[in-house]
Amino acid sequence: MTERVVAGIGFRHATAADEILDLVGHALARQPFLLESLATAADRADEPAIRAVAATLGVPLIGVSAEALIAMDARVVTRSARITATRGVGSVAEAAALAGAGPGATLILPRIASAGATCALALGPESVTQAP
Repeated sequence: MTERVVAGIGFRHATAADEILDLVGHALARQPFLLESLATAADRADEPAIRAVAATLGVPLIGVSAEALIAMDARVVTRSARITATRGVGSVAEAAALAGAGPGATLILPRIASAGATCALALGPESVTQAP
């Protein structure tokens, strides 16, 4: 079966690629699945830091529209008042992971955070294979 483990990323404009990469590595250490792709808000998908992280990891980067993020809001478990006020969703990382993993995805790691970034992991409904 095809793995659909997606890391959703939220980050501030000034966040360095190394910080995001370290956070993704920390998330994957908690959940030993193979990473299929990264997902973030569409308006951040062209930022050099997130593009560098995707390139370093060798995975595609999915830009998730604001509407698709908001559509996932009822399914996120972490709530940030600031992000809700600015983005209309409790957690960009969780919403991006769920949207990127497709219909029926399950959040397998709620948002974890560093100083300038957040990361969450979602597993698509057809993913059953763990990394060796």
